[in-house]
Amino acid sequence: MAEPVSWLMIESGWAVVDRSGRSVGRVEEVTGDADKDIFDGLRLAPDGGSRFIAAEHVARIETGRVELDVEAADLASATAEAPGGAEMSRDRSAES
Repeated sequence: MAEPVSWLMIESGWAVVDRSGRSVGRVEEVTGDADKDIFDGLRLAPDGGSRFIAAEHVARIETGRVELDVEAADLASATAEAPGGAEMSRDRSAES
């Protein structure tokens, strides 16, 4: 098993899986306040449209993969919009 990493490392395109390891989509955006180290959640780009997953449902973060603590069926009620807070995205090319 890979070592866990910080939410600040999550990048667009990373795989998102449910509690059983089934794919539920890919990371589209990360929401939070990097300066205050507050992780709100992430927006997924699954088949059928975008949805927001609150940070409280993120069980584990590894390089390239985010694991949730819920099953895919439980995500049906997730909305496309974050409940509020600043939106953060990371441009790795600007860090060089």
